[in-house]
Amino acid sequence: MACYLAEASSKGTSQKTNRNGRPAPLYLAGASPKRSPGGFGSRSGISNGQVGTHPALRPSQIERPGRLPASTFRAKRGNTGPLSACPWLTPAPGNGGRMACWKHSGNGSRRTFRAFYLVALCCVGSFLFAYDTGIIGGILTFQGFQEDFRYGPSQKADVGSNSTSLLQAGAFFSCFFIWPFTAKYGRRWSIILASIIFCAGAIVQTINTHSLAAFYVARVVSGVGVGMATVVIPMYSAEMAPKSIRGMLGSMFQFFFTMGVMTSYFVDYGVSKHVKSSTRQWQIPVGLQLVPGAILGLGMLLCKESTRWLARTGRREEALQSLIWVRGGDAPEVQEEFAEIIASIEEERNQKEGLTWRELIQPVNRYRIFLIIALQIGVQLTGNTSLAYYAPQVFAAVGAGQNNLLITGFFGLVKVVSCLFYLLFLVERIGRRGSLLGGAFLMGTYMLIIACLTATHPPKSVDQGLTSTAIASMTMIYLEAMSYNISWGPAPWVYMGEIFPSRIREAGIAIGTSTQWLFNFVFSQATPHAVQNLGWKIFLMFCIFNWALVVFVWFFIKETKGKSLEEMDALFSRTSIRNDTESSVEKHDDETEPKPVSGSIGEKLQ
Repeated sequence: MACYLAEASSKGTSQKTNRNGRPAPLYLAGASPKRSPGGFGSRSGISNGQVGTHPALRPSQIERPGRLPASTFRAKRGNTGPLSACPWLTPAPGNGGRMACWKHSGNGSRRTFRAFYLVALCCVGSFLFAYDTGIIGGILTFQGFQEDFRYGPSQKADVGSNSTSLLQAGAFFSCFFIWPFTAKYGRRWSIILASIIFCAGAIVQTINTHSLAAFYVARVVSGVGVGMATVVIPMYSAEMAPKSIRGMLGSMFQFFFTMGVMTSYFVDYGVSKHVKSSTRQWQIPVGLQLVPGAILGLGMLLCKESTRWLARTGRREEALQSLIWVRGGDAPEVQEEFAEIIASIEEERNQKEGLTWRELIQPVNRYRIFLIIALQIGVQLTGNTSLAYYAPQVFAAVGAGQNNLLITGFFGLVKVVSCLFYLLFLVERIGRRGSLLGGAFLMGTYMLIIACLTATHPPKSVDQGLTSTAIASMTMIYLEAMSYNISWGPAPWVYMGEIFPSRIREAGIAIGTSTQWLFNFVFSQATPHAVQNLGWKIFLMFCIFNWALVVFVWFFIKETKGKSLEEMDALFSRTSIRNDTESSVEKHDDETEPKPVSGSIGEKLQ
């Protein structure tokens, strides 16, 4: 910790300490020395103030105490008015006019309940998307659904692929108009609008219209809402979460996805066992979509807008209050983080006025766009998304028989447990690159084993019960799901929210998410027909895809663990991946050393 102390007087300043031999803290305008929740004792209580240094102070005067003009400290104790139009410095109460500039070491982020609450709430959008797609596989097996919408066994594959892929088509197109909307109106209102649109589509789906066309249109509408949410949620999480836990909080997007999938599987199983074959049998799981949709919209009304978005639009006082709210207090490191955000935004703004598409294809940004597009395609190439959408059919294909819905439910439970394990123990330890490498290799291995088992011992009859080969194949599918949910499930979403500078973050995430939806659409259209026509060869195909992803990650993906959003430009300006780990360690060592406060940050805050 580096501390500098000066005493204001008409003749100049001299360095002094308090009676304990330590410099007194710097309080902002209108501040009081009361203890602040989550702060550092009685010296962290700062309220209704701002952070920075007075623009009249040169950096050298802040870094090295010397003679300062008395007019610099003209503000009186407790004054909330302007101090030369910039109330950054105010004497600490009870210190006789003495002022100190504190510089705290550390990473400037703390784990707070509000950060977890905020990200968990907005990730309900992931839950509703997962639930919405997960229920389709089970609903298509219900006799009541087939009778109400009047289609025969020969149309099952087409109805299944259309019901799933049309939702993704709506999500794909929504990715393009949500980018300018969220840039103008903010992340919070974008998520609320997504909730409203999704609920409108869910209501129409629940109504028994006896028309597949109406059901398909409702799926597209719900897809628009889901697509909007999946663009904004990673953006919102990355901009609001402390960097020390941003990976874990960002991975909650995948955790809520697995929760939604598991819930949909068990709901389908429950109604198949306890509700007679009728309209109600499929309306119950479809109507339950409204619960997470409403929670998302209503819950966001209680949250704050993104700090970085507010700062970029010139609403800096609101931005500071938003950061204080989500960090659970206004401790000095929070004020320092805010100054870093402002400085970064101002630097980006000064470099170039007005964002154009041409900027996205500049060398540094082009590489990031390439990585995100490739990662989102890779998510589909793993094969796990296809397994999740059509799990009942896949388990039936490997010999699950009449137990396919129950086995599918436990498949969802395995996904939840493995994703939770990743969140708690792996995300900030092995990093993004390590999890992607290991996950792709393991998934490819399991897919190869499944292909060999089903090729040599194909299931013969639905009524033959569970054979040893079927049990082995299902075990491999479970292990494949575990590998996916500690790697390619959460990691690409975390990576996508991290690597873009705030200037192009909306555009970059929109491009990445639209790519995800486009290839989601392609694979969801193809999977039912592939399962029906290719049999065991589909698992061999996914094996090859996964091992190809290992090569891609090894040569192209850079590690972003532990780096702030403002440090990504330096990372992606390098051409070597090998030195990323060393630079991360050096960065950590640098943060533990005391540094003087630079006056240039205060000038950025004007």
